[in-house]
This record gives sequence, structure tokens and C-alpha cells, in this order.
Amino acid sequence: MTPHRNGSTGVSDFLLNCFVRSPRWQLWLSLPLSLLFLLAMGANTILLITIWLEDSLHQPMYYLLSLLSLLDMVLCLTVIPKVLAIFWFDFMSISFYACFLQMYIMNCFFAMESCTYVVMAYDHYVAICHPLRYPCIITDQFIAKAVIFISARNFLFTVPIPILLAQLHYCGRTVIENCICSNMSVSRLSCDDVTINHLYQFAGGWTLLGSHLIIIFLFYTFILRAVLRLKAVGAVAKALKTCGSHFILMFFFSTILLVFVLTHVAKKKISPDVQVLLNVLHHIIPAALNPIVYGVRTQEIKQGIQKLLKKGLK
Repeated sequence: MTPHRNGSTGVSDFLLNCFVRSPRWQLWLSLPLSLLFLLAMGANTILLITIWLEDSLHQPMYYLLSLLSLLDMVLCLTVIPKVLAIFWFDFMSISFYACFLQMYIMNCFFAMESCTYVVMAYDHYVAICHPLRYPCIITDQFIAKAVIFISARNFLFTVPIPILLAQLHYCGRTVIENCICSNMSVSRLSCDDVTINHLYQFAGGWTLLGSHLIIIFLFYTFILRAVLRLKAVGAVAKALKTCGSHFILMFFFSTILLVFVLTHVAKKKISPDVQVLLNVLHHIIPAALNPIVYGVRTQEIKQGIQKLLKKGLK
């Protein structure tokens, strides 16, 4: 399909060329990626239904977990179906506006997910360091305000990214060497000066995600200090179990992000196809792991799922 030009930007369609140097990767990646997508969508749907139907799970912590599942599902649906369409049917074309819409959703919802981890870390901090005050601090109203703040903050911070890029001239360059419309991949096509765009992306990224990681680290430092002071039998194990699931997922989330950033920094030494692969996996693996880790490690969720299964079998 040949993209056609339109408007001052120079193009109205882009072509997503996933693995330029390793085209065979598409064949063997399509099956595991499909399975991961089904797992992510199925597991998150089960988790959401369980929390919705089980009255005992109508608590602030599980509302945050529901928000995390919703964000994961939106990110998966924004990225993976298009990637699979490229792998299976060679549907490489994506419209100009669809490309920047995908870019916005990825940036906004990824930042919202990171912000949700911060609120979950604060929830654990209050639960362990100030247990008597927990019911007064972590209320339904607090969660509602947190969700509104997360949505508004990340909408305002991330909306300039696609708007700035959409204003650039692309001089007929239409082939994006990526499976998705990532910021850097699209900006490389522009024949304008993209310094302002890169500076905003860098500053915004480190302001949002960098500050989140620092705050989460501080919360867990306070939690660890409080846990080490506990003298009651089994109190340490119980406290660590409370934070275990969140810490595992946050560590994995941060590790993938760090690896992705490092591959971009050392792009001359690492194949661009590896960067593309990490970009895709970053949108599917956390989404598949989140409900499984919480489902396995959280007794209340396990019991809720078992109740639903028993009701379904009757």
C-alpha cells in the first residue's frame, strides 16, 4: 500500500515496518505474542469481574488494582492487535491521526500506570507504618480523588507530545521502523528541527517516571525500616507479604523500562530490532503478569475467584 500525501505535514498515512533487519522474527513471535495477549485480556477480565462481584473486595486497595487492570487492558488493545495484524496480514499502514492517537494513549496510560504504582505504594506505607490511621486516610473518597488527579495530571503532561509531533513536516517520509508509533521512531522521520520535541519528551519522561520511582523507593525505605522494628511473632512476614506482590511488579515494571532506556542510549551497539522487540514486550508482559501475581499471592482474590467458579459450575 502506498501512503498518500495530504496537508502541511506531508503525509496522511504511515507504514509500520517492524523488524527491518530480522523479518523472520515476525513469524515466531506471532504465536507467543497472541498467547500473551489472550492471557492478559482474560486474566485482567477475570480479576475485574471478581472485584466487581465480590463484596469483600470492595476496598480501596482493590479499586487501585482494578484501575491497574483497566490501564493494562487499554494499553494492550491499543498496541497488540495492530502488531498482530502486521505479523499475520501485513497490514502495515496506519493513518496519520490514528498513529498520533496511539502515541498519545501509550504515553498517557503508561504514565497513569506508573502513577498508580505510587498510590499503591502509599497505600502499603500507611497500612504498615500507620495501621490505626489507615481506615481514616485510605478511604473511597481518597481513591476517587487519586484517580481524578492521575487522569488530569497525565492528560495535561502527555497531550503536548503528539500535538508537537503532528505539527512537524515529514517531507514524504512514511516508513516507521517500529511496530508502534513511538515518539522517537516517528520524530526520526521529520525533516524539521525536533530539538524542542526531544527536550519536552526527555524532561516530561524523567519528571513523571523518574519522580515516581524516587517516591516509591522512599515509601519502601520507610516500610522496610518500620518492618525491621516489628517484634511480634510473624509480623515481619505478614508485612512483607502485604507488599510482596506490588514490589515484584514494580521491580519488573522498572527493570523493563530501564532496559528499554539503556538500549536507546546504546543504540549503536544494540540492534534496532531488539529495541522494537522490547518496545512491544513492554506493553504486554506487565499486563499479563499483574493479575497473575496478585491472583496467586492475594488470598482474598483467590477466594473470590474460587467463589465465582463454584457459582458458575452450579
